[in-house]
Amino acid sequence: MSRHLELGKQGEELARNWLEKKGWKILEMNWRFGKAEIDIIAQDPYGLVMIEVKTRSSGIQLPEGAVNRKKQSLMANAAAQYIYDTNWQGECRFDVLAIFMLPGRQPEIEHFEDAFYPNPTDDL
Repeated sequence: MSRHLELGKQGEELARNWLEKKGWKILEMNWRFGKAEIDIIAQDPYGLVMIEVKTRSSGIQLPEGAVNRKKQSLMANAAAQYIYDTNWQGECRFDVLAIFMLPGRQPEIEHFEDAFYPNPTDDL
């Protein structure tokens, strides 16, 4: 496995453990629909949360900045399918977990709740 993919998997596991410690229920990991993937689908006390995990080992690009409009649109379409498949009837939001795994330091997690609101008119 490439270093990039390995770093991403480590970040997703850190995110999963962090969310579970907060009392969130993890419903799915790496849920796919077409070209889209949602890293974590979880349930917090308020509803369904679609989570994109972005992990970085350097400070060159902020992880949360890597969720562009195309990624948002893909996630929104995948979320709509998940909601349909599971007949979810409650609230849903999109969060980003930014994970910094800098050499010689403990991993840091920054949570951006309601990180974006998908625009249903976006074309893929």
